[in-house]
Amino acid sequence: MTTRQRHIAHLHLHTALIEDQYDDIIELMSGVTPHVQAIPPNALQLDLTSALRYFDLSPYDMVQTVMMRLRAHCGIDSSAGLASNRMLAAMAADASAPGETTWVPAERAADWLHPRPLTALPGIGRATATTLTRYGLHTIGQITDIPAATLQRLLGVGQARLLAERARGHDLRPVVPAEPATHLAADLLLDRDCLDPAQQHRAVLGLAEQIGARLRGENQVAGRLTLTVRYADRSSTTRTRPLPESTGHSPALAAAALGLLASLGLQRARVRAFVIRADDLRPAGDAHRQLTLDPGEDRARAAEAAADRARRRFGPGAVHPAALAHAPRHRGDDRVARLPGCRGPI
Repeated sequence: MTTRQRHIAHLHLHTALIEDQYDDIIELMSGVTPHVQAIPPNALQLDLTSALRYFDLSPYDMVQTVMMRLRAHCGIDSSAGLASNRMLAAMAADASAPGETTWVPAERAADWLHPRPLTALPGIGRATATTLTRYGLHTIGQITDIPAATLQRLLGVGQARLLAERARGHDLRPVVPAEPATHLAADLLLDRDCLDPAQQHRAVLGLAEQIGARLRGENQVAGRLTLTVRYADRSSTTRTRPLPESTGHSPALAAAALGLLASLGLQRARVRAFVIRADDLRPAGDAHRQLTLDPGEDRARAAEAAADRARRRFGPGAVHPAALAHAPRHRGDDRVARLPGCRGPI
C-alpha cells in the first residue's frame, strides 16, 4: 500500500487583513478543501491532496484556481508556494513574486533547497547564521553535507538535529483547520531596501504607536508582542516577547518592540518590511497595572489620553511622537512608505 503524495499550498495575501476578513477568506477556501489553516498576519495554508481528486485538476492548476477565487471574491492579490509539506510550501511562497506560484515537487525538493541561503530555512536566525557562516557554511545544501557530529558541536544536539531535518526538506506537520487567534497587527512595506538603523528604529517605533492607539481605541490590552523583519532576499526573522504586564500603553509597547529589534542585531541588513503583532488580547478592564511612585508615569498616560482624544477628533495623523517628527510624510521622500492598514505616515 502506497501513501498518497501530499500537496500543500501556502498563500501570501498582499493586503492587511482584519479579523472579519480572515474569517471570510477561510470560509471561501473551505469551498475548495476543509483543511485550511490561518497563518497570521496575512497568509494561509491549504492541504489540497483530496481536493485534486474532487476537482480533477493538477496541483498547479488547483493553486491558480484558488488564487483566482481570492481575486474575484475578495479583491485580494496573492503569491503562492506549492510543495509536499508545510515548510517547503512556505519557503516556496517566500520565493514567489506577487501573482506567481513556485512549485517544488517532492522529487526535486533536495535540488531546490541545496543552493538556497541559510537564512531562507525556518529556524535559522541571524545569530545561528553568523555561527554557521563563521565555519564556511553558507547554503542549505552545505548543512546536509557535513557530518551530524560536527553540526552538533556547533549548535548543540537538539538544534542540530532539527536543523538537519529541515535542511533535508522534512516536515510532518499536518494542516490543522483553525481560526486565527485574536490579535492586532500593523505592517510597513518599504519602497526600497533600508540599511539605515535610525530609519529602522523610527519604523518600528511608528508601528508600536499604531498598535497602542488601536488597542486603546478598542479598549484592549496585549500580553505578548511579536516583531517580524523581512529582508530583500525574501527571508524573514521573527522574535516574540511576553510583556511584563498586559498593556495598551504605547511607551511600554515601543520599548518591547525596540528591544526585539535590538536583539536581531541587524546592523546593515537590507530590510524590506516590518510587521508588529500584538497577541494575548484581553479587555482593558481585566488588566492590572503595577502602581508606581513616579509622577512622570501618570503624566505620560495623561498626555497619551489627550493625544487619543485629538486623534479621534482630527484624525489618526493629528498627533505624532516627537521621535517621529522628522520622519518623511510622502512616499517619494525616503525609504519608508505606507501600507493599507498603517494608520498615519511613518
